[in-house]
Amino acid sequence: MTGFSLANVAFDATEIARWGATDKRHRNWPVVYVLNSSSEVYVGESLNVEARLKQHVASLDKSTMTDTRVIVNERFNKSACLDLESFLIRMFAGDGNYTVLNRNAGIIDSEYYDRETYRKSFEEIFEELRTQEHLFTRTIPEITNSDLFKLSPFKALNHDQAGAVQDILDGLFHDINGGKTSISVVQGGPGTGKTVVAIYLLKLVEDIRLHDPQDPIDEDSIFSDFFTPGHPELLQDFRAGIVVPQQSLRESIRRVFSKTPGLKKGMVLSPFDVGESQEPFDLLIVDEAHRLNHRANQAAAALNRKFADINVRLFGRDDPELTQLDWITHQSKHTIFMLDRDQSVRPADLPGSTTQALIDSAHSNGALHQLRSQMRISSEHDYVEYIKAVLSNPPPPTRQEFPDYDLRFYDDLGEMRRAILKRNEEVGLSRLVAGYAWAWNSKADKSAYDIEIGDVMLRWNSSPKDWISAAGSELEVGSIHTVQGYDLNYAGVIIGKDLRLDEETGSIYFDRSNYFDKKGMENNTKRGIRYSDAELLQLVRNIYTVLLTRGMRGTYVYVHDAALRKRLSRFL
Repeated sequence: MTGFSLANVAFDATEIARWGATDKRHRNWPVVYVLNSSSEVYVGESLNVEARLKQHVASLDKSTMTDTRVIVNERFNKSACLDLESFLIRMFAGDGNYTVLNRNAGIIDSEYYDRETYRKSFEEIFEELRTQEHLFTRTIPEITNSDLFKLSPFKALNHDQAGAVQDILDGLFHDINGGKTSISVVQGGPGTGKTVVAIYLLKLVEDIRLHDPQDPIDEDSIFSDFFTPGHPELLQDFRAGIVVPQQSLRESIRRVFSKTPGLKKGMVLSPFDVGESQEPFDLLIVDEAHRLNHRANQAAAALNRKFADINVRLFGRDDPELTQLDWITHQSKHTIFMLDRDQSVRPADLPGSTTQALIDSAHSNGALHQLRSQMRISSEHDYVEYIKAVLSNPPPPTRQEFPDYDLRFYDDLGEMRRAILKRNEEVGLSRLVAGYAWAWNSKADKSAYDIEIGDVMLRWNSSPKDWISAAGSELEVGSIHTVQGYDLNYAGVIIGKDLRLDEETGSIYFDRSNYFDKKGMENNTKRGIRYSDAELLQLVRNIYTVLLTRGMRGTYVYVHDAALRKRLSRFL
Protein backbone atom coordinates (compact mmCIF):
# COMPACT_ATOMS: atom_id res chain seq x y z
CA MET A 1 0.00 0.00 0.00
CA THR A 2 1.37 3.40 -0.98
CA GLY A 3 -0.34 6.74 -1.39
CA PHE A 4 0.46 8.28 1.98
CA SER A 5 1.49 11.90 2.26
CA LEU A 6 3.69 13.42 4.94
CA ALA A 7 3.17 17.10 5.74
CA ASN A 8 5.50 19.37 7.72
CA VAL A 9 3.52 21.87 9.78
CA ALA A 10 4.91 24.55 12.10
CA PHE A 11 4.00 23.96 15.75
CA ASP A 12 1.94 27.14 15.90
CA ALA A 13 -1.85 27.57 16.26
CA THR A 14 -2.14 30.03 13.36
CA GLU A 15 -0.10 27.89 11.00
CA ILE A 16 -2.01 24.78 12.03
CA ALA A 17 -5.35 26.51 11.30
CA ARG A 18 -4.09 27.68 7.90
CA TRP A 19 -2.89 24.17 7.06
CA GLY A 20 -6.12 22.62 8.38
CA ALA A 21 -8.20 24.59 5.90
CA THR A 22 -6.33 23.19 2.88
CA ASP A 23 -7.90 19.70 3.02
CA LYS A 24 -11.10 18.44 4.67
CA ARG A 25 -9.22 15.34 5.86
CA HIS A 26 -7.25 17.58 8.22
CA ARG A 27 -10.44 18.04 10.22
CA ASN A 28 -12.31 14.78 9.65
CA TRP A 29 -10.12 11.79 8.83
CA PRO A 30 -8.04 9.27 10.80
CA VAL A 31 -4.40 10.36 10.68
CA VAL A 32 -1.17 9.87 12.64
CA TYR A 33 1.15 12.73 13.63
CA VAL A 34 4.60 13.17 15.13
CA LEU A 35 5.67 16.11 17.30
CA ASN A 36 9.31 16.66 18.16
CA SER A 37 11.84 19.05 19.65
CA SER A 38 15.60 18.59 19.53
CA SER A 39 15.42 15.90 22.25
CA GLU A 40 11.79 14.79 22.71
CA VAL A 41 9.13 13.18 20.55
CA TYR A 42 5.41 12.48 20.84
CA VAL A 43 3.30 10.32 18.51
CA GLY A 44 -0.48 10.56 18.31
CA GLU A 45 -3.50 9.72 16.17
CA SER A 46 -6.73 11.64 15.72
CA LEU A 47 -9.88 11.93 13.65
CA ASN A 48 -9.61 15.75 13.84
CA VAL A 49 -5.90 16.40 13.69
CA GLU A 50 -6.23 20.19 13.38
CA ALA A 51 -8.11 20.44 16.67
CA ARG A 52 -5.81 17.93 18.36
CA LEU A 53 -2.67 19.81 17.32
CA LYS A 54 -4.12 23.06 18.66
CA GLN A 55 -4.69 21.31 22.00
CA HIS A 56 -1.02 20.28 22.04
CA VAL A 57 0.12 23.85 21.28
CA ALA A 58 -1.86 25.03 24.32
CA SER A 59 -0.49 22.25 26.55
CA LEU A 60 2.40 23.00 28.91
CA ASP A 61 3.91 19.53 28.63
CA LYS A 62 4.28 19.99 24.83
CA SER A 63 5.65 23.52 25.07
CA THR A 64 9.15 22.45 23.95
CA MET A 65 7.91 21.01 20.65
CA THR A 66 9.03 22.75 17.47
CA ASP A 67 8.08 20.51 14.54
CA THR A 68 5.05 18.56 13.36
CA ARG A 69 4.71 15.81 10.77
CA VAL A 70 1.26 14.60 9.78
CA ILE A 71 0.83 11.28 7.95
CA VAL A 72 -2.32 11.06 5.81
CA ASN A 73 -3.49 8.15 3.68
CA GLU A 74 -6.86 7.90 1.95
CA ARG A 75 -7.09 4.22 3.03
CA PHE A 76 -6.37 4.84 6.73
CA ASN A 77 -8.95 3.73 9.28
CA LYS A 78 -8.99 3.96 13.07
CA SER A 79 -7.50 0.50 13.61
CA ALA A 80 -4.66 1.11 11.16
CA CYS A 81 -3.88 4.48 12.77
CA LEU A 82 -3.77 2.96 16.27
CA ASP A 83 -1.43 0.27 14.93
CA LEU A 84 0.83 2.81 13.16
CA GLU A 85 0.88 5.01 16.27
CA SER A 86 1.99 2.04 18.38
CA PHE A 87 4.60 1.03 15.79
CA LEU A 88 6.19 4.48 15.65
CA ILE A 89 6.22 4.87 19.45
CA ARG A 90 8.05 1.53 19.76
CA MET A 91 10.50 2.50 17.01
CA PHE A 92 11.30 5.85 18.61
CA ALA A 93 11.75 4.22 22.02
CA GLY A 94 14.00 1.53 20.52
CA ASP A 95 16.06 4.00 18.50
CA GLY A 96 16.87 6.00 21.64
CA ASN A 97 17.57 9.26 19.77
CA TYR A 98 14.58 11.02 21.33
CA THR A 99 12.89 10.81 24.71
CA VAL A 100 9.36 9.50 24.08
CA LEU A 101 6.71 11.53 25.92
CA ASN A 102 3.77 9.19 25.29
CA ARG A 103 1.86 7.58 28.16
CA ASN A 104 1.13 3.87 28.44
CA ALA A 105 -2.62 4.12 28.19
CA GLY A 106 -2.70 0.82 26.37
CA ILE A 107 -3.02 -0.61 22.88
CA ILE A 108 -3.86 -4.27 22.22
CA ASP A 109 -2.05 -6.08 19.44
CA SER A 110 -5.30 -6.81 17.57
CA GLU A 111 -5.99 -8.06 14.07
CA TYR A 112 -7.96 -5.97 11.61
CA TYR A 113 -8.83 -6.20 7.92
CA ASP A 114 -5.81 -6.33 5.58
CA ARG A 115 -3.37 -5.70 8.43
CA GLU A 116 -0.34 -7.12 6.63
CA THR A 117 -0.77 -4.69 3.73
CA TYR A 118 -0.97 -1.77 6.16
CA ARG A 119 2.11 -3.06 8.00
CA LYS A 120 4.13 -2.91 4.75
CA SER A 121 3.16 0.73 4.33
CA PHE A 122 4.33 1.40 7.92
CA GLU A 123 7.83 0.38 6.85
CA GLU A 124 7.67 2.85 3.95
CA ILE A 125 6.52 5.59 6.34
CA PHE A 126 9.34 4.74 8.73
CA GLU A 127 11.91 4.95 5.92
CA GLU A 128 10.69 8.41 4.88
CA LEU A 129 10.83 9.61 8.47
CA ARG A 130 14.36 8.17 8.71
CA THR A 131 15.88 9.17 5.37
CA GLN A 132 14.01 12.38 4.50
CA GLU A 133 13.02 13.77 7.90
CA HIS A 134 16.02 12.37 9.82
CA LEU A 135 13.89 11.41 12.83
CA PHE A 136 15.48 7.96 13.19
CA THR A 137 19.18 7.13 13.41
CA ARG A 138 18.92 3.36 12.82
CA THR A 139 17.10 0.94 10.52
CA ILE A 140 14.17 -1.23 11.64
CA PRO A 141 16.31 -4.41 12.03
CA GLU A 142 18.90 -2.48 14.05
CA ILE A 143 16.20 -1.09 16.33
CA THR A 144 14.27 -4.33 16.83
CA ASN A 145 17.47 -6.17 17.80
CA SER A 146 18.25 -3.69 20.60
CA ASP A 147 17.48 -3.99 24.32
CA LEU A 148 15.92 -0.52 24.16
CA PHE A 149 13.27 -2.00 21.87
CA LYS A 150 12.86 -5.43 23.46
CA LEU A 151 12.64 -4.09 27.03
CA SER A 152 10.71 -0.93 26.18
CA PRO A 153 7.52 -0.20 28.15
CA PHE A 154 5.87 0.98 24.91
CA LYS A 155 4.42 -2.35 23.81
CA ALA A 156 1.21 -3.41 22.13
CA LEU A 157 -0.02 -6.08 24.53
CA ASN A 158 -1.66 -9.31 23.44
CA HIS A 159 -5.05 -10.18 24.94
CA ASP A 160 -3.53 -12.39 27.66
CA GLN A 161 -1.23 -9.62 28.80
CA ALA A 162 -3.82 -6.87 28.58
CA GLY A 163 -6.28 -8.94 30.61
CA ALA A 164 -3.66 -9.54 33.31
CA VAL A 165 -2.75 -5.84 33.49
CA GLN A 166 -6.44 -4.84 33.68
CA ASP A 167 -7.19 -7.31 36.47
CA ILE A 168 -4.06 -6.39 38.43
CA LEU A 169 -4.84 -2.67 38.28
CA ASP A 170 -8.48 -3.21 39.26
CA GLY A 171 -7.32 -5.19 42.29
CA LEU A 172 -4.52 -2.76 43.13
CA PHE A 173 -6.74 0.32 43.21
CA HIS A 174 -9.42 -1.56 45.14
CA ASP A 175 -6.87 -2.57 47.78
CA ILE A 176 -5.24 0.87 47.95
CA ASN A 177 -8.64 2.49 48.37
CA GLY A 178 -9.53 0.00 51.10
CA GLY A 179 -6.20 0.37 52.90
CA LYS A 180 -5.33 -3.30 52.32
CA THR A 181 -2.04 -4.97 51.39
CA SER A 182 -1.93 -7.34 48.42
CA ILE A 183 0.11 -10.01 46.65
CA SER A 184 -0.48 -10.96 42.99
CA VAL A 185 1.22 -13.58 40.84
CA VAL A 186 1.63 -13.58 37.06
CA GLN A 187 2.55 -17.09 35.91
CA GLY A 188 3.79 -17.93 32.43
CA GLY A 189 6.30 -20.07 30.58
CA PRO A 190 9.21 -18.90 28.39
CA GLY A 191 8.18 -16.37 25.75
CA THR A 192 4.82 -15.42 27.27
CA GLY A 193 6.03 -11.90 28.07
CA LYS A 194 6.35 -11.76 31.86
CA THR A 195 9.11 -9.15 31.67
CA VAL A 196 7.06 -7.13 29.15
CA VAL A 197 4.13 -7.07 31.58
CA ALA A 198 6.37 -6.17 34.53
CA ILE A 199 7.94 -3.16 32.78
CA TYR A 200 4.64 -2.12 31.21
CA LEU A 201 2.87 -2.20 34.57
CA LEU A 202 5.42 0.00 36.30
CA LYS A 203 5.36 2.56 33.48
CA LEU A 204 1.56 2.55 33.48
CA VAL A 205 1.36 3.08 37.26
CA GLU A 206 3.82 5.97 37.04
CA ASP A 207 1.93 7.52 34.09
CA ILE A 208 -1.32 7.37 36.06
CA ARG A 209 0.38 8.88 39.11
CA LEU A 210 1.86 11.78 37.12
CA HIS A 211 -1.19 12.37 34.92
CA ASP A 212 -2.13 16.02 34.36
CA PRO A 213 -5.95 16.27 34.59
CA GLN A 214 -5.84 19.01 31.93
CA ASP A 215 -4.27 16.64 29.43
CA PRO A 216 -6.99 15.05 27.25
CA ILE A 217 -7.34 11.26 27.44
CA ASP A 218 -7.66 9.04 24.38
CA GLU A 219 -10.86 7.14 25.16
CA ASP A 220 -9.89 4.36 22.73
CA SER A 221 -6.98 3.35 24.96
CA ILE A 222 -7.81 0.24 26.95
CA PHE A 223 -6.57 1.64 30.27
CA SER A 224 -7.98 5.16 29.86
CA ASP A 225 -10.40 4.62 32.78
CA PHE A 226 -7.45 4.58 35.18
CA PHE A 227 -6.51 8.15 34.16
CA THR A 228 -9.83 9.55 35.37
CA PRO A 229 -10.19 11.58 38.62
CA GLY A 230 -9.75 9.46 41.73
CA HIS A 231 -7.04 7.15 40.43
CA PRO A 232 -4.03 9.53 40.18
CA GLU A 233 -4.88 10.89 43.64
CA LEU A 234 -4.55 7.41 45.18
CA LEU A 235 -0.99 7.19 43.84
CA GLN A 236 0.35 10.48 45.20
CA ASP A 237 3.66 9.95 47.07
CA PHE A 238 3.53 6.35 45.81
CA ARG A 239 6.94 4.64 45.89
CA ALA A 240 7.27 1.88 43.31
CA GLY A 241 10.08 -0.22 41.87
CA ILE A 242 10.92 -3.34 39.89
CA VAL A 243 13.07 -6.10 41.41
CA VAL A 244 15.31 -8.05 38.99
CA PRO A 245 17.40 -10.84 40.56
CA GLN A 246 19.73 -11.37 37.54
CA GLN A 247 22.54 -8.83 37.30
CA SER A 248 22.77 -8.76 33.49
CA LEU A 249 19.04 -8.22 32.91
CA ARG A 250 18.93 -5.68 35.74
CA GLU A 251 21.59 -3.53 34.06
CA SER A 252 19.79 -3.71 30.70
CA ILE A 253 16.48 -2.58 32.22
CA ARG A 254 18.23 0.26 34.07
CA ARG A 255 19.52 1.56 30.74
CA VAL A 256 16.00 1.51 29.30
CA PHE A 257 14.54 3.29 32.33
CA SER A 258 17.16 6.04 32.14
CA LYS A 259 15.72 6.98 28.72
CA THR A 260 12.02 6.70 29.64
CA PRO A 261 10.06 9.67 31.09
CA GLY A 262 8.45 8.84 34.42
CA LEU A 263 10.94 6.03 35.08
CA LYS A 264 14.35 6.24 36.69
CA LYS A 265 17.16 3.68 36.72
CA GLY A 266 17.10 3.85 40.53
CA MET A 267 13.69 2.13 40.36
CA VAL A 268 15.39 -1.07 39.12
CA LEU A 269 16.46 -2.96 42.22
CA SER A 270 18.28 -6.06 43.34
CA PRO A 271 16.74 -8.09 46.18
CA PHE A 272 19.54 -6.77 48.42
CA ASP A 273 18.59 -3.17 47.51
CA VAL A 274 15.07 -3.90 48.75
CA GLY A 275 16.26 -5.55 51.95
CA GLU A 276 18.61 -2.66 52.78
CA SER A 277 16.12 0.11 51.94
CA GLN A 278 15.36 2.34 54.93
CA GLU A 279 12.06 3.38 53.35
CA PRO A 280 9.23 0.92 52.62
CA PHE A 281 7.71 0.61 49.15
CA ASP A 282 4.10 0.99 48.13
CA LEU A 283 4.52 -1.34 45.14
CA LEU A 284 7.23 -3.78 44.07
CA ILE A 285 7.00 -5.76 40.83
CA VAL A 286 9.36 -8.76 40.89
CA ASP A 287 10.51 -10.08 37.53
CA GLU A 288 11.84 -13.67 37.32
CA ALA A 289 10.71 -14.15 40.94
CA HIS A 290 11.74 -17.83 40.81
CA ARG A 291 15.35 -16.54 40.82
CA LEU A 292 14.98 -14.99 44.28
CA ASN A 293 17.20 -16.73 46.83
CA HIS A 294 16.53 -18.61 49.99
CA ARG A 295 19.27 -18.72 52.63
CA ALA A 296 22.20 -20.26 50.80
CA ASN A 297 25.86 -19.51 50.24
CA GLN A 298 26.01 -16.35 48.15
CA ALA A 299 28.49 -15.44 45.41
CA ALA A 300 30.62 -13.39 47.83
CA ALA A 301 31.27 -13.38 51.58
CA ALA A 302 30.01 -9.79 51.79
CA LEU A 303 26.62 -10.90 50.46
CA ASN A 304 26.41 -13.63 53.09
CA ARG A 305 26.95 -10.96 55.76
CA LYS A 306 24.34 -8.74 54.09
CA PHE A 307 21.82 -11.59 54.04
CA ALA A 308 22.21 -12.08 57.79
CA ASP A 309 22.19 -8.33 58.52
CA ILE A 310 18.99 -7.80 56.52
CA ASN A 311 17.24 -10.66 58.32
CA VAL A 312 18.17 -9.15 61.69
CA ARG A 313 17.18 -5.62 60.69
CA LEU A 314 13.80 -6.60 59.24
CA PHE A 315 12.78 -9.47 61.51
CA GLY A 316 14.97 -9.14 64.59
CA ARG A 317 16.66 -12.49 64.01
CA ASP A 318 18.83 -14.31 61.50
CA ASP A 319 16.49 -17.22 60.83
CA PRO A 320 17.81 -19.53 58.04
CA GLU A 321 14.21 -20.13 56.95
CA LEU A 322 13.83 -16.46 55.91
CA THR A 323 14.18 -15.77 52.16
CA GLN A 324 14.45 -12.81 49.82
CA LEU A 325 10.75 -13.36 49.19
CA ASP A 326 10.17 -12.52 52.87
CA TRP A 327 12.23 -9.33 52.53
CA ILE A 328 10.13 -8.14 49.60
CA THR A 329 6.71 -8.84 51.13
CA HIS A 330 7.87 -7.19 54.37
CA GLN A 331 9.15 -4.08 52.60
CA SER A 332 6.19 -3.50 50.26
CA LYS A 333 2.46 -2.95 50.78
CA HIS A 334 1.63 -4.35 47.35
CA THR A 335 3.70 -6.92 45.46
CA ILE A 336 3.36 -8.47 42.00
CA PHE A 337 5.47 -11.57 41.28
CA MET A 338 6.31 -12.72 37.73
CA LEU A 339 7.36 -16.35 37.86
CA ASP A 340 7.75 -19.72 36.22
CA ARG A 341 8.75 -22.60 38.50
CA ASP A 342 10.40 -24.38 35.60
CA GLN A 343 12.97 -21.60 35.13
CA SER A 344 14.78 -22.08 38.44
CA VAL A 345 18.36 -22.96 37.54
CA ARG A 346 20.39 -23.02 40.78
CA PRO A 347 19.90 -24.64 44.19
CA ALA A 348 20.00 -21.16 45.80
CA ASP A 349 16.82 -20.20 43.89
CA LEU A 350 13.60 -20.34 45.85
CA PRO A 351 12.59 -23.97 46.47
CA GLY A 352 9.77 -25.27 44.29
CA SER A 353 7.62 -25.77 47.39
CA THR A 354 7.95 -22.06 48.23
CA THR A 355 7.00 -20.82 44.76
CA GLN A 356 4.15 -23.31 44.59
CA ALA A 357 2.81 -22.08 47.94
CA LEU A 358 2.95 -18.52 46.57
CA ILE A 359 1.02 -19.60 43.46
CA ASP A 360 -1.56 -21.52 45.50
CA SER A 361 -2.11 -18.58 47.86
CA ALA A 362 -2.59 -16.16 44.96
CA HIS A 363 -5.01 -18.58 43.29
CA SER A 364 -7.14 -18.92 46.44
CA ASN A 365 -7.30 -15.12 46.72
CA GLY A 366 -8.25 -14.57 43.08
CA ALA A 367 -4.88 -12.93 42.40
CA LEU A 368 -3.29 -15.49 40.05
CA HIS A 369 -2.99 -14.34 36.43
CA GLN A 370 -1.94 -16.80 33.72
CA LEU A 371 -0.05 -15.88 30.55
CA ARG A 372 -0.49 -18.66 28.00
CA SER A 373 0.09 -17.07 24.60
CA GLN A 374 3.57 -17.74 23.24
CA MET A 375 5.04 -14.51 21.84
CA ARG A 376 8.68 -15.40 21.23
CA ILE A 377 8.33 -18.43 18.97
CA SER A 378 5.92 -18.39 16.06
CA SER A 379 4.40 -21.85 15.69
CA GLU A 380 0.95 -23.37 15.65
CA HIS A 381 2.24 -26.11 17.97
CA ASP A 382 3.48 -25.73 21.56
CA TYR A 383 7.24 -25.66 21.05
CA VAL A 384 8.08 -25.03 24.73
CA GLU A 385 6.15 -28.06 25.98
CA TYR A 386 7.63 -30.18 23.21
CA ILE A 387 11.18 -29.23 24.27
CA LYS A 388 10.37 -30.17 27.87
CA ALA A 389 9.09 -33.53 26.66
CA VAL A 390 12.17 -34.17 24.51
CA LEU A 391 14.42 -33.64 27.56
CA SER A 392 12.28 -35.92 29.74
CA ASN A 393 12.03 -39.66 30.42
CA PRO A 394 10.44 -41.15 28.48
CA PRO A 395 10.66 -38.94 25.35
CA PRO A 396 7.58 -38.11 23.28
CA PRO A 397 6.27 -41.02 21.16
CA THR A 398 6.63 -39.17 17.86
CA ARG A 399 8.56 -36.30 16.36
CA GLN A 400 6.72 -32.95 16.15
CA GLU A 401 7.25 -30.75 13.11
CA PHE A 402 7.42 -26.95 13.35
CA PRO A 403 7.06 -25.69 9.77
CA ASP A 404 7.05 -22.01 10.79
CA TYR A 405 10.15 -22.33 12.94
CA ASP A 406 13.76 -22.99 11.90
CA LEU A 407 14.71 -25.91 14.17
CA ARG A 408 17.89 -27.75 13.15
CA PHE A 409 20.00 -30.53 14.62
CA TYR A 410 23.76 -30.68 13.93
CA ASP A 411 26.28 -33.51 14.20
CA ASP A 412 29.13 -31.06 13.64
CA LEU A 413 29.63 -28.12 16.04
CA GLY A 414 31.79 -26.24 13.54
CA GLU A 415 29.01 -26.40 10.97
CA MET A 416 26.48 -25.10 13.52
CA ARG A 417 28.81 -22.26 14.51
CA ARG A 418 29.21 -21.23 10.86
CA ALA A 419 25.42 -21.30 10.41
CA ILE A 420 24.90 -19.06 13.47
CA LEU A 421 27.55 -16.59 12.27
CA LYS A 422 25.81 -16.47 8.88
CA ARG A 423 22.44 -15.81 10.54
CA ASN A 424 24.07 -13.07 12.60
CA GLU A 425 25.32 -11.40 9.41
CA GLU A 426 21.84 -11.65 7.88
CA VAL A 427 19.54 -10.61 10.74
CA GLY A 428 21.77 -9.99 13.76
CA LEU A 429 21.20 -11.14 17.34
CA SER A 430 22.27 -14.75 16.68
CA ARG A 431 24.44 -16.29 19.37
CA LEU A 432 25.97 -19.54 20.60
CA VAL A 433 24.86 -20.56 24.10
CA ALA A 434 25.66 -23.61 26.20
CA GLY A 435 25.08 -25.43 29.45
CA TYR A 436 27.74 -24.93 32.12
CA ALA A 437 29.57 -28.12 31.11
CA TRP A 438 33.02 -26.54 30.71
CA ALA A 439 35.23 -24.69 33.16
CA TRP A 440 35.58 -20.91 32.69
CA ASN A 441 39.36 -20.89 32.17
CA SER A 442 39.35 -17.68 30.12
CA LYS A 443 38.05 -15.70 33.08
CA ALA A 444 41.56 -15.70 34.55
CA ASP A 445 43.55 -16.33 31.37
CA LYS A 446 42.23 -14.31 28.43
CA SER A 447 44.30 -16.37 25.98
CA ALA A 448 42.77 -19.68 27.13
CA TYR A 449 39.90 -21.48 25.47
CA ASP A 450 37.03 -23.00 27.44
CA ILE A 451 35.07 -25.23 25.08
CA GLU A 452 37.12 -27.53 22.85
CA ILE A 453 35.26 -30.06 20.71
CA GLY A 454 37.16 -31.52 17.77
CA ASP A 455 38.87 -28.62 16.01
CA VAL A 456 36.40 -26.04 17.40
CA MET A 457 37.80 -23.87 20.19
CA LEU A 458 35.53 -21.34 21.91
CA ARG A 459 35.50 -19.00 24.90
CA TRP A 460 32.76 -18.27 27.40
CA ASN A 461 31.20 -14.81 27.48
CA SER A 462 33.84 -12.20 28.37
CA SER A 463 31.24 -9.87 29.90
CA PRO A 464 28.78 -10.88 32.64
CA LYS A 465 26.63 -7.78 31.94
CA ASP A 466 24.66 -7.21 28.75
CA TRP A 467 26.75 -9.83 26.95
CA ILE A 468 24.30 -10.28 24.07
CA SER A 469 24.78 -6.68 22.91
CA ALA A 470 28.54 -6.56 23.61
CA ALA A 471 30.95 -6.21 20.70
CA GLY A 472 32.35 -9.59 19.70
CA SER A 473 29.72 -11.62 21.56
CA GLU A 474 28.88 -13.48 18.34
CA LEU A 475 32.33 -15.10 18.60
CA GLU A 476 31.79 -16.27 22.19
CA VAL A 477 29.41 -18.62 24.01
CA GLY A 478 26.84 -17.34 26.49
CA SER A 479 25.81 -19.18 29.64
CA ILE A 480 22.37 -19.33 31.24
CA HIS A 481 23.35 -16.38 33.46
CA THR A 482 23.83 -14.06 30.47
CA VAL A 483 20.78 -15.04 28.40
CA GLN A 484 17.90 -15.80 30.78
CA GLY A 485 15.23 -13.16 30.24
CA TYR A 486 16.53 -12.12 26.79
CA ASP A 487 15.39 -12.79 23.23
CA LEU A 488 17.61 -13.88 20.35
CA ASN A 489 16.78 -14.19 16.67
CA TYR A 490 18.68 -17.48 16.42
CA ALA A 491 20.19 -19.54 19.24
CA GLY A 492 22.85 -22.15 18.62
CA VAL A 493 22.59 -24.38 21.70
CA ILE A 494 25.46 -26.63 22.77
CA ILE A 495 24.21 -29.37 25.10
CA GLY A 496 27.24 -30.47 27.10
CA LYS A 497 28.05 -33.71 28.87
CA ASP A 498 26.38 -32.48 32.06
CA LEU A 499 23.32 -34.05 30.41
CA ARG A 500 23.86 -37.62 29.20
CA LEU A 501 21.97 -40.75 28.22
CA ASP A 502 22.35 -44.13 29.92
CA GLU A 503 21.98 -46.49 26.96
CA GLU A 504 21.15 -49.49 29.17
CA THR A 505 18.21 -47.86 30.95
CA GLY A 506 17.30 -45.37 28.21
CA SER A 507 17.23 -42.58 30.80
CA ILE A 508 18.74 -39.11 30.68
CA TYR A 509 20.94 -38.43 33.70
CA PHE A 510 23.01 -35.63 35.24
CA ASP A 511 26.80 -36.06 35.12
CA ARG A 512 28.24 -34.16 38.08
CA SER A 513 31.82 -34.60 36.79
CA ASN A 514 30.98 -32.52 33.72
CA TYR A 515 29.21 -29.66 35.51
CA PHE A 516 31.30 -26.59 36.35
CA ASP A 517 28.82 -24.15 37.90
CA LYS A 518 29.93 -24.43 41.52
CA LYS A 519 26.87 -22.53 42.71
CA GLY A 520 24.77 -24.73 40.46
CA MET A 521 25.36 -27.87 42.53
CA GLU A 522 26.49 -26.52 45.90
CA ASN A 523 24.95 -28.15 48.96
CA ASN A 524 23.20 -25.81 51.38
CA THR A 525 25.14 -25.95 54.65
CA LYS A 526 23.10 -23.03 56.00
CA ARG A 527 19.98 -25.16 56.00
CA GLY A 528 21.51 -28.64 56.05
CA ILE A 529 20.35 -29.55 52.53
CA ARG A 530 22.26 -31.94 50.28
CA TYR A 531 21.21 -32.01 46.63
CA SER A 532 20.92 -35.35 44.88
CA ASP A 533 21.77 -35.93 41.24
CA ALA A 534 18.04 -36.29 40.54
CA GLU A 535 17.36 -32.81 41.97
CA LEU A 536 20.25 -31.28 40.04
CA LEU A 537 19.07 -33.07 36.88
CA GLN A 538 15.83 -31.08 37.05
CA LEU A 539 17.74 -27.80 37.35
CA VAL A 540 19.97 -28.70 34.40
CA ARG A 541 16.88 -29.66 32.38
CA ASN A 542 15.45 -26.24 33.25
CA ILE A 543 18.65 -24.59 32.02
CA TYR A 544 18.52 -26.33 28.65
CA THR A 545 14.79 -25.62 28.31
CA VAL A 546 15.55 -21.92 28.79
CA LEU A 547 18.44 -22.01 26.30
CA LEU A 548 16.39 -23.93 23.72
CA THR A 549 13.57 -21.35 23.91
CA ARG A 550 15.60 -18.13 23.39
CA GLY A 551 15.50 -18.04 19.59
CA MET A 552 12.54 -16.20 18.05
CA ARG A 553 13.23 -17.32 14.49
CA GLY A 554 15.11 -20.53 15.06
CA THR A 555 17.12 -22.85 17.28
CA TYR A 556 20.11 -24.90 16.17
CA VAL A 557 21.25 -27.76 18.42
CA TYR A 558 24.49 -29.67 18.92
CA VAL A 559 24.74 -32.43 21.58
CA HIS A 560 28.17 -33.43 22.91
CA ASP A 561 27.27 -36.81 24.43
CA ALA A 562 27.10 -39.32 21.56
CA ALA A 563 24.30 -41.45 23.02
CA LEU A 564 22.15 -38.44 23.84
CA ARG A 565 22.89 -36.97 20.41
CA LYS A 566 21.52 -40.13 18.80
CA ARG A 567 18.37 -39.98 21.00
CA LEU A 568 17.64 -36.29 20.42
CA SER A 569 18.30 -36.46 16.68
CA ARG A 570 15.06 -38.44 16.42
CA PHE A 571 13.08 -35.48 17.77
CA LEU A 572 14.87 -32.30 16.63
